[in-house]
Amino acid sequence: MKNKWYLPVRIKRFSALVRSQRFSANQWGISWLLLAILTAILCIIISPVSATGIGQNQPQIAAIEATTANSSPEEWVKQGRIFYEAGQYANAVELLEKAAQAYQTQGDTIKQATVLSNLALAYHQLSLWSQANDAISQSLTLLQPEPNREVSTHHLNVLAQSLNIQGRLQLNQGQPEPALATWEQATALYNQLGDKTGKLKSQINQAQAMQVLGFHRRALRLLQQVRQTLDNQPDSLTKAVGLRSLGEVLQFVNDMPQARQVLEESLQIARQLDSPSDISAALFSLANTARQQQQVEAALEFYEQAITEAPSPLIQLQATLNQLSLLIETGNHQQAQTLVPQIQSQLNRLPLSDQAITSRINFAESLIKLVETRHGASLHPDIAQILTTAIQQAETLGDKRLHAYALGTLGHLYEQTHQWQPAQALTQKALIQTQAIEAWDSLYPWQWQLGRLLKQQGDTQGAIAAYQGAVDTLQSLRSDLVAVNSNVQYSFREQVEPIYRQLVELLLPKDETQISPERLEQARQVIELLQIAELDNFFQADCITAHPVQIDTIDPNAAVLYPIILSDRLEIIVNLPNQPLRHYTTVVAQTELESTLEELRQALPQRTSLRFLPLARKVYDWIIKPAAADLAKSEAKTLVFVLNGTLRNIPMAALHDGENYLLQKYAIALTPGLELLESTPLTEQQLEVLTAGLSESRLDFSPLPNVKIELQKIQSFMPGKLLLNQEFTKSTLENTMGNVSFPVVHLATHGQFSSEAEGTFIITWDDKLNVNELSSLLKTTNLRRTNPIELLVLSACETAKGDDRAALGLAGVAVRAGARSTIATLWLVDDATTADLMVKFYQALTEDKVSKAEALRRAQLLILQDPQYRKHPYFWTPFVLVGNWV
Repeated sequence: MKNKWYLPVRIKRFSALVRSQRFSANQWGISWLLLAILTAILCIIISPVSATGIGQNQPQIAAIEATTANSSPEEWVKQGRIFYEAGQYANAVELLEKAAQAYQTQGDTIKQATVLSNLALAYHQLSLWSQANDAISQSLTLLQPEPNREVSTHHLNVLAQSLNIQGRLQLNQGQPEPALATWEQATALYNQLGDKTGKLKSQINQAQAMQVLGFHRRALRLLQQVRQTLDNQPDSLTKAVGLRSLGEVLQFVNDMPQARQVLEESLQIARQLDSPSDISAALFSLANTARQQQQVEAALEFYEQAITEAPSPLIQLQATLNQLSLLIETGNHQQAQTLVPQIQSQLNRLPLSDQAITSRINFAESLIKLVETRHGASLHPDIAQILTTAIQQAETLGDKRLHAYALGTLGHLYEQTHQWQPAQALTQKALIQTQAIEAWDSLYPWQWQLGRLLKQQGDTQGAIAAYQGAVDTLQSLRSDLVAVNSNVQYSFREQVEPIYRQLVELLLPKDETQISPERLEQARQVIELLQIAELDNFFQADCITAHPVQIDTIDPNAAVLYPIILSDRLEIIVNLPNQPLRHYTTVVAQTELESTLEELRQALPQRTSLRFLPLARKVYDWIIKPAAADLAKSEAKTLVFVLNGTLRNIPMAALHDGENYLLQKYAIALTPGLELLESTPLTEQQLEVLTAGLSESRLDFSPLPNVKIELQKIQSFMPGKLLLNQEFTKSTLENTMGNVSFPVVHLATHGQFSSEAEGTFIITWDDKLNVNELSSLLKTTNLRRTNPIELLVLSACETAKGDDRAALGLAGVAVRAGARSTIATLWLVDDATTADLMVKFYQALTEDKVSKAEALRRAQLLILQDPQYRKHPYFWTPFVLVGNWV
């Protein structure tokens, strides 16, 4: 058969739909599930593609209906193709079944197998899954090579094509692992045949299965290889699909500029080749990219274009669903409500399929969100009916993941209406089924939901167990979760952080005065895990990879404080030297606490105002005062803070008791968590320092004339290497650090800490160096060195203005860069002050032989006592030490 219309099955991939959606509290965790299901949205394009449109096929169809009875099997296949392209799948099935029977009678197994694979596609379009699976299974059975018999090239080609179809059916039925294995077999066959186009298509299919399984980096590597091949080929639909798939993976790993560029290339090729399905797919992905970049108007416009261009009602529905969720997310509730009847009508016309079920659940999710915003309160019965239908359809289809997801979503609806017992029953069913199919990535939302329901019903122990289960599941998924963009996989602040904090609330009930040491230890461990998860989320990588040591064992003269912000209070867990854990409670609403912290953060850098003082006193009373007497008795010399949330943005040294700053009593250090990297005190080493910096203006940043003085003074009493201005480039820095071992690296240059890794950077002479690049540079050089970097100083950097999680970037630098300690500034101080303080710090470190925390304290006190700085904390308090303080 010359015109092999049965393949390729071109991929119509809408998994990006889920990436841009924000689920309600209990549903976000199943994004991989949704990837698996929404990947199934496909548009079958038959090769060669007919130049005529569906409407233009009508005369041919009329002629077919008049001549079908006396046609040959070949004619039935040809006519079936025309029906298929016109969307008349039942007619196509009727003809293909006749053709398959005829070829079986003739004993032509190759042609019979070919028709059966086509028939599987037609059955799929009618949602006749059992028949589709039987047809493709029969096709592959017929194509199995006989032992010791030479197989023709044509035979192998048909086998590869049938495998491609089987993989598509498997993925559409929520079986990504078998689909990946099947497509790997097809790729091997195409490679054996020397069919480059077939191989490329199978590799693109493999990449989609990898994404469904959560192997996003692996998918990216494969698609980048595919692109290298495609770049050397003329424009084709395969190229459009490959670029679109690559763009979606880049979107998923948060490389938005590159994602947009690749998707626009895909769109351009699709327009040149006049392929409506590929045009709408590219527009859809561009909409999701714009959405992730917070470009709401552009996203809505792209969705509208995708709807207009889409040849399939299902594709139109998916784009409309995304429009709905985006409108709700951005507060356009009235406009969102106008889409509800339209979507409801479209859903009711869909045949049974996993896409239809997923669309129902996504629609219900958006409606629940709409109800939560106090709009559409009358929609509860409609939502329940939508989800009940989805549950029934998932049972019919035999898709256990979808069934569990629909059950859990209905449970969430009942939770919202305070119907605790039915909500619990549905949630437990979803949880049990998810465990049974070992869908661990979908487990923790139901554990969290169950914990909330048990808490509402007064079962504290059961709630703690459920919450702890959710935390344990998140930890087991840690290496997978961090591989993807946080804005895509989940919103950390809304969807992960609350699990940890709500568990701490249960472990430290405010009405109990005596809490066991075991409970305190468990609460401390939970907040530790939150710290690690947040850093992993920041970097989209596993941060703690070196051999850690417990901070409790580092310094017998240090007290460790864990202030934990809860919804109605502040809990402070304190580890005093050689004493059991204890805790203190300050009753203050989270809203009041965070607004006060924000006021203080804004007031401290105002060097001519004392507005900060009453705020610093208030925060002192909340955090330090409850434990002040016990701290004094313990004779601790250093206070080590494990800060989270908005507390990270406040320099603890500036807290004030009415007479003195906290710095005047204690050395202060910050640490991201309980475990630090092993460190050798600088007092025990021969100190050499690599100093590098910019005194001249670069990349639109202002000059820092005192940097030259700062670096030269440091060099005058510490041996090492100086890289100034033109000498301070990426390559020079890497080469210098690779050739000589420096325990101290001092970088005096503009920089910024942000809540995003891409927004955390320092300036070199020739470029910006973001935190991941800095990390890579330091780790690469560490591989060539005997000793690690003990201290990294980032002088003249600041936290991003208006970013309430910017200090996370500072903590991230400390951990990710591989340095044992980092000193940096929370805001930009004039470079004369910075130079003065840094010189005093190094003098204390080298001449007095004290710890890093104490050396920094002494330098800050000298600035505080210097009349020229008017004792204002603006000048000395932004300098913070993160990491190992000894």
